[in-house]
Amino acid sequence: MDVERNPTMFGGNRFKLAVFGSNCSSGRAATTVPERWQNTFEENIRLAQMADAAGLECLVPIGRWKGYGGATNFEGSTFETITWACGLLAATQRLTVFGTVHVPLFPPLLAAKQIVTADHIGRGRFGLNIVCGWNQEEFDMFGLEQDVHDDRYARGKEWLEVILRLWSEDAPFDYDGRYYRLKGVAGRPLPWGGRRPILMNAGNSVAGREFGARHCDLVFDQPHYLDQARDRILGVRHIARELGKEVQVFTSGAVVCRPTQQEADEYFRYFAVERRDDGAIDTMLNLYLSPANQRAMTRAEAEQLRSRYGAGYGGLLAVGDPDTVAGEIKKLADAGFDGFCFSFVAYIDELPYFIQEVVPRLERMGLRQKQR
Repeated sequence: MDVERNPTMFGGNRFKLAVFGSNCSSGRAATTVPERWQNTFEENIRLAQMADAAGLECLVPIGRWKGYGGATNFEGSTFETITWACGLLAATQRLTVFGTVHVPLFPPLLAAKQIVTADHIGRGRFGLNIVCGWNQEEFDMFGLEQDVHDDRYARGKEWLEVILRLWSEDAPFDYDGRYYRLKGVAGRPLPWGGRRPILMNAGNSVAGREFGARHCDLVFDQPHYLDQARDRILGVRHIARELGKEVQVFTSGAVVCRPTQQEADEYFRYFAVERRDDGAIDTMLNLYLSPANQRAMTRAEAEQLRSRYGAGYGGLLAVGDPDTVAGEIKKLADAGFDGFCFSFVAYIDELPYFIQEVVPRLERMGLRQKQR
C-alpha cells in the first residue's frame, strides 16, 4: 500500500483512535436523554473537524437503513455513508473517513464509481468498510433476500474482485461469476494516486474473519473477553501473513469519561439504565440473540446486557475518570488490538474532554505520539 494514501492509518501512532457511528441519530447509545446525538450534518462537520484537528485517525459510520423503533426510533435517521464521507472529506485535511457499504445493495460498478468520487474529494483519505449483510428487515426494504451466511462472503469476494479489476486493468473485461455476470466492464478515473482505498471488514464469524484477513487491511473483532480476543487476533494475523500481508485489528465500544469515577458511573446509570430506550433494545436483542439464549440468562445478566446495549450495543465500555478510561484502552492495546472505534452519548460535548485528558495519557503510555 502506498504510504501517501491514508498515511495516518499505516504509520504514525501505535494505537489508532476512530470516532464511530456519528452518521446515525442517537449514535450508538439507545437512550432517551435529551442531549443524545441528533445527527445533523452540521454537527457531523464540526465533529469531523474536531477529530481532524486533534490528530485522530478516522471516522467510521454505521451502514444503517432502518431504525430499531422504541421511544426514539433508535438510529432511525441516518446519512448514507459514501455521500456522508464526501462532505466530511471536503471539510477536513488529514483524517480518513470510511464509507460502510452493504455488498448486495450496491452493484459493484456503481460502488466503484461512488468510491472513486469520494476518494478524489479526500485526496486519498477515503476508506471502504465492506459489509456482506446480516439484517433481513433492511434487505426487505430493497426487495432482496440475503444469501445463506457463508455465501455472503463468496458474493463479497466476487464484488471486490470486479472493483479491483476495474481499478487495475486498462482494457474492458467480462466477468462471469456465480453472483455477477458482467460485460465490457470499464470505468475511469482510478482512485486518487492510482492506488486502491484502505479496506475494512467487520465480520465476526469464522467466514467473516477469514474474508477480512484475506482481502482487507483492517478487520474488526469484539473485546468482550480479552483472553479470547488475543487468540482470535493471532488467528487473523496468521491467515494474512500466510498470504504475505499484514492486517490491523480494531475493536469498538463506548466511552463515558468524567473528572471522577463517581461522576462517570452516575452518568452511565442515568443514560444507559434509567433512561435507556428499552423498546429499541428489545428489537436489537431479538435480532442478535435467540429466544433460548435470552431465556438462559439470569436476571442480573439480562440487566447488564441491556445496560450495555443502552450505552453502545456491545463492545468495550470505558466508563470512568481519565486514568480509568486510558487504562481500559491500554488493555485493548496489550491484547493486540491496533485501534479503537468509540462513541459518546453527545459527541461534540464529550470529545473535547477525551482529547484534553485521555489522549495525553495514551501518549505517556507510549500508545500515541504527541501531535506535531
